[in-house]
Amino acid sequence: MIHSPRRSPSRTFFGSWGALGLALLSAPGQAQDIATPDEANVASPSTVDAAAADPNAANNPLTPKITVNFHEFYIPQLKGVPDRDANSFLFRGVIPHKTFGAGQLFRYTLPIVTTPTFPGGSKTGVGDLTLIDLVAMPFSTKSSQFVVGPVLVLPTARDDLGAGKWQAGVSAVGIFPQKWGLMGGIATYQHSFAGDNDRPTAQSMTFQPLVIYNLPKAFYLRSSATWNFDFERSNDYVPVGFGFGKIWQASKVTTVNAFIEPQYTVWSNGVGMPEWQIFAGINLQFALGK
Repeated sequence: MIHSPRRSPSRTFFGSWGALGLALLSAPGQAQDIATPDEANVASPSTVDAAAADPNAANNPLTPKITVNFHEFYIPQLKGVPDRDANSFLFRGVIPHKTFGAGQLFRYTLPIVTTPTFPGGSKTGVGDLTLIDLVAMPFSTKSSQFVVGPVLVLPTARDDLGAGKWQAGVSAVGIFPQKWGLMGGIATYQHSFAGDNDRPTAQSMTFQPLVIYNLPKAFYLRSSATWNFDFERSNDYVPVGFGFGKIWQASKVTTVNAFIEPQYTVWSNGVGMPEWQIFAGINLQFALGK
């Protein structure tokens, strides 16, 4: 994930994701090759066929393929809020493009959040839309991939399910493919510049360390919990995750990647932060030029 918005209760988590474990254990498969954003215009059949041999590409956030992600954070326990849960479903995607001669990745995240209300109940609605455009750095290579780009957050949320502010910032990603998998990190900073005057200033930063360890038969282990820092309200938390996933080739042009990753908060500041959470998702990648 390349950006993680504010998490927020849903009791449909296990019904929605109950089939995920079966998919992870039953699907055979292969994965695809890594490429840098400078190759966003790649289209040759030989490149795509070679890509089918490398499982790193399915987990690399900088792979230049059209990507659609369905991610869910289920939070069974909130700090200082007994017997309440929360949920955030994230619709994410990546669109590679080449503008002004530079390979770029356009990323979007639209959350649907469910958060508890008091003294009882909950509310569900669309959260704030986040847009990021990442540009490959001149020194980026296949073994050391670096991208940087602007962040724009649109206040699309209603009923206090978002910040109520227009926000802008910057995102930077560094990925280092290895023979055994991937390692790297994703950092994002954003600050409000307009919006509802009755809402407080928004200023936050996230950092997502990423480690993927490949296993036989397209399984893999993963750790990708996002650290969240709210500089205005001091609502901060640092989780650590450990999970597993499975990759398979649904067709010649489509890669499917399903995973589940429990995450435990090792440090937090503020009421309502996750004590622990479950991050699960399905990623679809579509090879270009096929």
